[in-house]
Amino acid sequence: MRLLMLGGTEFVGRAVVEAALGRGWDVTVFHRGRHAPVTGVRSLHGDRTAPDRLTALAGTDTWDAVVDTWSAAPRAVRDAARLLQERARRYVYVSSRSVYAWPPAAGLTEDAPLVEGASADAGQSDYARDKRGGELAATEVFGADRSLLVRAGLILGPYENIGRLPWWLNRIARGGQVLAPGPRELPLQYIDVRDLAAWVLGAVERELSGPYNLVSPSGHATMGGLLEACAKVTGSGAELRWTDPDVVLDAGIEPWTQLPVWVPPGSDLHAALHTGDVTKALGTGLECRPVTETVADTWSWLREIGGTAPQRPDRPEVGLAPAVEAKVLASAAGGVPGTTP
Repeated sequence: MRLLMLGGTEFVGRAVVEAALGRGWDVTVFHRGRHAPVTGVRSLHGDRTAPDRLTALAGTDTWDAVVDTWSAAPRAVRDAARLLQERARRYVYVSSRSVYAWPPAAGLTEDAPLVEGASADAGQSDYARDKRGGELAATEVFGADRSLLVRAGLILGPYENIGRLPWWLNRIARGGQVLAPGPRELPLQYIDVRDLAAWVLGAVERELSGPYNLVSPSGHATMGGLLEACAKVTGSGAELRWTDPDVVLDAGIEPWTQLPVWVPPGSDLHAALHTGDVTKALGTGLECRPVTETVADTWSWLREIGGTAPQRPDRPEVGLAPAVEAKVLASAAGGVPGTTP
């Protein structure tokens, strides 16, 4: 198989490239040159925001599939798709479950209503419409039968450049009392980036098309399982202080950003992020490794690079300030009635 990866030097793109090389595929990576590509690929340089952005892709090369993770102006997806329409058999666009209309229903499937106002010809607006516009660009150019829309949920694992799991690992590695937002048994839904990559390549081989929610089944892990795995692999002896969601919220702490991954049970945000239906993906080969493996491998990678994860410049840093954490822990001294131990 011959793969063209648009991007391919960071997080999701890098994982797809490594998985493809592991299968013996011939891989070409089109990137800006800011990060070294994986050894073994053919490297082409270009900036999709520049006037001559796609010059390096001009020519007669052909590919079995293009994988695109673009998350800004949809017209960049449109332009790449138009250029490659006759030279690639399939266009895989890594989208997001953010494309669903808000508020989402619990257990939403691929048929759920989508955000309005998106266009394949649009400039950058907001994340949901940008991703939906990218979907429209892929399908309008390649057609429904030659485009695959990967609606990923929360993505964790090695090479993460958003900071969610790296923040928890580094926080717990510091030891002491850790504010652990409850309930401990809160079900989570996420996808290890390597499982995402493996499914994408398998989908290309099967010639799948259309939209797929790509994330683990709800409850594949819990908040307790995630943080306890972090405590185990770091060996810090940290004490997880499970704290009632209302105490966390009353302290003005922002779910998802200040306490990454966590959102309060029963909220629209929890329904959107952690209760989606993934029956379709599971029926087409999606396999999800245990949370302990994701956490352990991410910690190993963090130590290899000195403990500081890369940070995407277009995403805000996540995490809770130590002073805020200490204040909440002090106010909840001895635990909060009704908290899951």
